[in-house]
Amino acid sequence: MVEDRRLGDAIAYVILTIGVLIVAFPVWLTFVASTWDASTIINGKLPLWPGPYFLENYHRILFIGTSGTTREPVAGMMLNSFIMAMAIALGKIFISVLSAYAIVYYRFPFRMAAFWIIFITLMLPVEVRIFPTFKVVSDLNMLDSYQGLAVPLIASATGTLLFRQFFMTIPDELLEASRIDNAGPFRFFKDTVIPLSMTTIAALFVIQFIYGWNQYLWPLLVTTKDSMQTIVIGIKKMIVTSDALTEWQLAMATAMLAMLPPVLVVILMQRLFVKGLVETEK
Repeated sequence: MVEDRRLGDAIAYVILTIGVLIVAFPVWLTFVASTWDASTIINGKLPLWPGPYFLENYHRILFIGTSGTTREPVAGMMLNSFIMAMAIALGKIFISVLSAYAIVYYRFPFRMAAFWIIFITLMLPVEVRIFPTFKVVSDLNMLDSYQGLAVPLIASATGTLLFRQFFMTIPDELLEASRIDNAGPFRFFKDTVIPLSMTTIAALFVIQFIYGWNQYLWPLLVTTKDSMQTIVIGIKKMIVTSDALTEWQLAMATAMLAMLPPVLVVILMQRLFVKGLVETEK
C-alpha cells in the first residue's frame, strides 16, 4: 500500500512558505524604504510598495555619497569590501590546502602535534587577540591598507580541518598510481588532489567570502581614512545620533547593496557549495 503523502507535503510547503515570508519581509521593507524620500520614512507613513526615488537614491549613494559622518560614495566602500573578502577567501584557501596536504601526505616529526596546534587556534579568534594583532599591524605600517585589512584574518584552522578531512577520504590507490607514473608530490597535488577538491574549495570560498565581507570590528580598528572603510563600517557611520539627521533612505539603499555580493556568491556557487559540504562529511 502506497502511503498518501500529499497532505504532509502540503503542510510542509505551507510552513516553508510562512518561514520564507517571515525572513523576506524585513528585506522587502528595507528595499521599499530605499525607494522613498526621508520625510516619508521619518513620518512613519512608509507604504508597502516601492516609491519613485529608486534611481535618485541609488545613484546618489553609489556615486555621490551622504551628508552624514561619512561622505564617501558606496561604490568605493563596496570595492574595499570586495578586495578584502576576496583576499581573505583566496588566502585562506591557499594556506589551508597546503597545510592540510602536508599534514595528510607527508611524514615528518610532530606532524599531528602541528595539526593540533593549528586546531587549538580556533579558541583564539581575532576578537580575543585584537590588541597584539593591531600592534603588529601598526608596527608594520599596514594601517589604512588592504594588507592590514586582510592579512591578519587569512590564517584559518577551520579550512585546514576541512581539507584534512576531505584528503583523508581520497583512496590510497590514487597515491600509489601516481608513484607508479613517476609523479612527484607537486604533480600529485596539482593533477589529482586539487581537481578532486574543487567542491570543497568552492564551499570554503563561499563561507570565507561572506566572513570577510561582513567583518566589522577589525576594519573599524585598522582604517582611519574614509577612502579605506568597508561598506559595513559605512552603514554604521550613516546612522547618526539624531534620527532626524539620518538619511534613512540612503542607509537602507546601502544595506541593500551590502547584501547583493554575498547573495550572488551563494546563488552562483550553491550547487558546488552544498556538494562540497556533503562530500567533506563522508
